[in-house]
Amino acid sequence: MTNATGFAPRAVLADRLRTHGLATDAALIAGGALFTAALAQVEVPMWPVPVTGQTLAVVLVGATLGARRGVLSMLVYAIVGLAGAPFFADAQGGLHALTLPSFGYVIGFIPAAGLIGWLARRNWDRKVGRAAVAMLLASAIPFVTGLPYLAVALGALGAPNDLQSVLAAGLYPFVIGGIAKALIAAGVLPLAWKALGRR
Repeated sequence: MTNATGFAPRAVLADRLRTHGLATDAALIAGGALFTAALAQVEVPMWPVPVTGQTLAVVLVGATLGARRGVLSMLVYAIVGLAGAPFFADAQGGLHALTLPSFGYVIGFIPAAGLIGWLARRNWDRKVGRAAVAMLLASAIPFVTGLPYLAVALGALGAPNDLQSVLAAGLYPFVIGGIAKALIAAGVLPLAWKALGRR
């Protein structure tokens, strides 16, 4: 069943590809992981958590690929990075990344991609207003895992890890940038759908 524009009502952008199948899905998943790794290198160095383009990549990958492929893409990103590829911020990789105060955010990328992919399948990425809400919701998820992980990591390093210190280190500096990245994604995706609809 299709809608007036000629494609499935629960399609995501990746579903508009002419070729489908396991090989296409694998390429999309790998491409999403590489895109996230590339935006991880767009960095403003800060300690203990740098400002990067990763969250923008996560919401774009999840919305473009859908929940299942988005989650798999973020799993590949995390696993390949832990295996030693320089996928994380500052071109870091390997199991030592588990000790980084920022690694909890990487864990949060997985459910964030799942949520935005699920919402995109329900057309939340087609209009700017709903897309902005969806992107902001998904962008908040990495903080759910990132902040507790940061608290534990700071404590292990002997640094202050009370609630106010953790929020000052891992939340407050990222609010404005996070909103900006969510709004960028919320603008890009509806434009992509409009461009595809004119083809």
